Amino acid sequence: MSRVSSNIGAAVRRTRIEQAAATRTRILLTAERLFAEQGVFAVSNRQISEAAGQGNNAAVGYHFGTKADLVRALVQRHTVPMAEIRRRLFDEHAGSTELRDWVACVVRPFTDHLAQLGAPSWYARFSAQLMTEPSLRELAAAELSDAPLLHAVFDALHRCLPGLTAEAGGERDTMAMTLIVHYCAQQERSLDTAAAWAATATGLIDAIEGMYRAPMSPRG
Repeated sequence: MSRVSSNIGAAVRRTRIEQAAATRTRILLTAERLFAEQGVFAVSNRQISEAAGQGNNAAVGYHFGTKADLVRALVQRHTVPMAEIRRRLFDEHAGSTELRDWVACVVRPFTDHLAQLGAPSWYARFSAQLMTEPSLRELAAAELSDAPLLHAVFDALHRCLPGLTAEAGGERDTMAMTLIVHYCAQQERSLDTAAAWAATATGLIDAIEGMYRAPMSPRG
């Protein structure tokens, strides 16, 4: 094979790879929007393929496999940039004994990421869909199970509250994540600037710090 033919073949392969990557991205963005607006179980792979402008109605299956695989890909698409934000904040607050610093490490990876996505975005509403459906919540949790830095943030947060029992701490961690996701899902419909997301983060940090400091009532 001549060098010219080899170069042409390599260029064709690169073009195909780039086209496939562009198609995957288009399918992901379309699926996220439809899931956020209509619910994950209300939208078929065929509808996603059609809305993404794919002539082949089996495009989702070809590029991703099952709907569960598609949801995993969507979760993974956002966990990497959010983990980078969390790492930066964790390093910034290393050694801090201020509760607010660690609450910020819980809140801001989500709100800062939404600000970076720009408007319109659908990730918060998609995340709210995952949180309200048990099977989807388990699927997303499996993708986050190897997120040691998130666990380290909660550990540092709990150390700021030595009077908080492990049971109450776990409950409030869940409350905090639920509040963050659902409040951001509500805000996502109207917020369109980084400054607006920063203000949302401040409000969430205020509320969640107060929640962690709230006294524990007797159980029984």
